[in-house]
Amino acid sequence: MNDLHYQGSGPYCYTHSLSMMLGSGAPGTAVLETLTGSPFGMQLIGGSLPLFDPFGWDPEIGIGDALSVLGWTANTVSEEDPDAAFARLVEGLADGPVMIGPVEMGHLRYQPGMTGPIGADHYLVALAADNETVTVHDPQGYPYARLSRTEFVAAWRAETVAYGKPHTLRTNFVRHTAVDEDAAIVASLPRAAAWLGGENGAGLPPGSLGNADAALSLAERIESGLDADSRGQLVHFAVRVGARRLADAAACLRRVDHGAAAEIAATQARSVGSLQHDLVAENDASAAETLRTLAPTYEELRRALAAS
Repeated sequence: MNDLHYQGSGPYCYTHSLSMMLGSGAPGTAVLETLTGSPFGMQLIGGSLPLFDPFGWDPEIGIGDALSVLGWTANTVSEEDPDAAFARLVEGLADGPVMIGPVEMGHLRYQPGMTGPIGADHYLVALAADNETVTVHDPQGYPYARLSRTEFVAAWRAETVAYGKPHTLRTNFVRHTAVDEDAAIVASLPRAAAWLGGENGAGLPPGSLGNADAALSLAERIESGLDADSRGQLVHFAVRVGARRLADAAACLRRVDHGAAAEIAATQARSVGSLQHDLVAENDASAAETLRTLAPTYEELRRALAAS
């Protein structure tokens, strides 16, 4: 199969938000996403929530890792009190845009169909705020979107998001060291290998599984009858973002001459991407077999990265 690098839409909210904050010199989204560590693993949180990202990983960890390896810093602040948080947002906006998140996507009423919390995390860039409204760039496809202060604060509280803290914002992005993109990719690989080791699940809900164990358990769940919520989460989000992350990781690994690891990541991308049709069409035996084939590749990728 010819591996043409994918370009197009996808749920890369924190990556696009981070790119906007880093400005015109920001690395491409494929590099940024890879530097967060997100492509390197799989987790089944609480034994039921499937995600194609590392065991114990979340976007807050990934954003910090990407900034660090790129030579950037940012001030990250969370506030329990919504009024104090909003005042801090207005103060930050006096110096420029502010990165916001995680937020609960279901409270973003400018997105069609959103009427309340759905347990979906999201990231935005705030552009302006006053006592009545907030204007944001939403990477989901809504530039200069406006919503009421009440709706914004409800989303920003992130009560139904499984990670992070309420009312988190990032300001004062400063590049303190000039780091070449390829050098940043190489510097991130030991961390990627560590994620693939699957030993970072402390603090996750009981029953959580990582990597091969997660893939095999999900295969069993699919064969025994996958519930509608889990199937929806897979076909609307997890498979799409998982396949893209892996394709981006493969491209990044190739550009720094890690060919063996790149081929494994590309194989994973093809496997995860193939789940989309099977899960939508309910070809569940095929989806389960794909996951069983995927399971051993996490250790294979870890070994390839560790040996390089």
